[in-house]
Amino acid sequence: MEKLSDKALRLMAAKGRLLAVEAVYTAASGHPGGSLSCMDILTALYFNEMNIDPKNPRREDRDRFVLSKGHCSPALYAVLALRGFFPVEDMKLFRSIKAHYSGHPDMRHVPGVDMSTGSLGQGLSAAVGMAIAAKLQNRQNRVYAVCGDGELAEGQIWEAAMAAAKWKLDDLCVFVDVNGLQIDGRTADVMPTEPLYEKFRAFNWNVIKIDGHDMRAILAALEQARACKGRPTVILAATVKGKGVSFMEDQAGWHGKAPNDEQFATAKAELEAVIKELEAE
Repeated sequence: MEKLSDKALRLMAAKGRLLAVEAVYTAASGHPGGSLSCMDILTALYFNEMNIDPKNPRREDRDRFVLSKGHCSPALYAVLALRGFFPVEDMKLFRSIKAHYSGHPDMRHVPGVDMSTGSLGQGLSAAVGMAIAAKLQNRQNRVYAVCGDGELAEGQIWEAAMAAAKWKLDDLCVFVDVNGLQIDGRTADVMPTEPLYEKFRAFNWNVIKIDGHDMRAILAALEQARACKGRPTVILAATVKGKGVSFMEDQAGWHGKAPNDEQFATAKAELEAVIKELEAE
């Protein structure tokens, strides 16, 4: 697939945000806040970075992706749908008993999902395992993962980080969605995880800090990750929880609840305005 321009990527991310919010609204359940904060990252990965084929989602030499913060499946499903892994209309079946688009990613039933996730802290270990397997089998594919900053309070994350450094997994690139919030409030209040830059450096990772909503910065960081040899890369992406919907932005309360009719109408109008503006550029 031909790589998209910066504007086209921003437009795709805006469409993804609208799909994700619509899915949560239709299901009357889900996690919109963290889905919106990581949407730019997922868009860059699936539309410009990863070697994948929607027509052959299990191709052996494909790049792998693990959404370690699996509750943000609305973002992953939206990007997979827009990328052509399944019909966009299927987003209406999110969390429906009539389909397999459950609240957490399901690798058995949803095309394009490489790992079933949901228990926080475990996704990074799976990604490390995939990266080790690629090395052992002399495959050139890369492995990507997205973790939440609140998720980094899980001890298993740091066990996986140690293993990734020990095995010099330069085929592994991890994003941390640093939106500063989790279900119970500010990450700094619930369980402080900073200083993340110094911590990952101490674990012998290549560490990059960016604005997680700046598409050019995301793409530049991915280039740096590819160029790094002998160490895994972590990209600390500063984001806004609920990005793109005014009343959801930087509000812990929107971690895991659906908008009502009035709220959805406002969110839809705001996101459609962004899409219209980008299309007019």
